[in-house]
Amino acid sequence: MTVESYHVFRTAAGFAAIGWNAKGINRFRLPAGSAQEAERALLRRLPGAKAVSPLAPVQAVIDDVLRYFAGEQVDFAGVPVDLGVQEPFFERVYGVVRQLGWGETATYGAIARMLGAGPEFARDVGQAMAANPVPLIIPCHRVTAANGRIGGFSAPGGALSKARMLEIEGVEVKDGVVTREMPQLGLGF
Repeated sequence: MTVESYHVFRTAAGFAAIGWNAKGINRFRLPAGSAQEAERALLRRLPGAKAVSPLAPVQAVIDDVLRYFAGEQVDFAGVPVDLGVQEPFFERVYGVVRQLGWGETATYGAIARMLGAGPEFARDVGQAMAANPVPLIIPCHRVTAANGRIGGFSAPGGALSKARMLEIEGVEVKDGVVTREMPQLGLGF
């Protein structure tokens, strides 16, 4: 049986929660308005997890999250994650999205195309992003709609939170639309 642990902490953007097991980070809750809200949301996904003080590797991830929300460039690509059982397509989507760097975006359709799938799979990419168990670590906020719109976001604050995270990374967003040239994968569908 896998032991699940979690910790709630305050960032410049609010209270976040992180969950982990021996294999890696398995849940992350983007900042919410209160510690109770962050904890409750995390425990819905990890109901048997125990609140503990994080060990050094997890504390290093927390420190990076704190730096990120303070506006410092951080790379989460090397953070060990345990996503559990996922649909094979979702697993592949997460692998591609994990490669998006600071301030780089890709469209839902571009991610599908990178996986050898047609434009009809853009919606499936969106579903994978909505189900992402470790947002920020797998940077789903960097995946946008083809028309320049930032698209939906299932985190606290919705699309506004997504826009703020993109702005932390230097991506200008006005009225829900990316307004500056930026590194972007796939300008197609």
